Amino acid sequence: MSKQLPTQDALFDVQGPDEEVGYRVPIACQVAGISYRQLDYWARTKLVQPSIRGAHGSGSQRLYSFRDILVLKIVKGLLDTGISLQNIRKAVEKLENLGVDDLSGITLVSDGVSVYECRSPEEVIDLLNGGQGVFGIAVPGLVKELTGTITAFPSETIDQDPAIDELAERRRRRRMA
Repeated sequence: MSKQLPTQDALFDVQGPDEEVGYRVPIACQVAGISYRQLDYWARTKLVQPSIRGAHGSGSQRLYSFRDILVLKIVKGLLDTGISLQNIRKAVEKLENLGVDDLSGITLVSDGVSVYECRSPEEVIDLLNGGQGVFGIAVPGLVKELTGTITAFPSETIDQDPAIDELAERRRRRRMA
């Protein structure tokens, strides 16, 4: 008979903003702590793509969801610790189908080469006891930080026509005048 370990309750509410809201590229860059070039490269190479609205030619604006920006912060954290982009891609693929609530329940631990997903404190300790973990990214902490930070920035709702943004609308009015 195995002994069941007690579970720890969440220390804070990890619910992110409404997924019907998107953030433009400059805000995504600022909040995630990355450059426009990094964001653009990651979008073009399909590492992290905007889930609300992708680019559709000149003048269109990509919109990133709260979850997208959370994944951008995770990628940035992994890069900062020296994980190769190839291994980060593998980790992001595994996180691809997880929502904000799912992501907020994991800790990513790495030995500098591979990235491991831990869902309980016991899994983290087991990994460390095995000598594999070198550093970890506590996703619940990122969610809390991001939730507090992102509310200060303007957002857009999905119900806006993706083909019409400010720049495209100005161009259209100029042609009609």
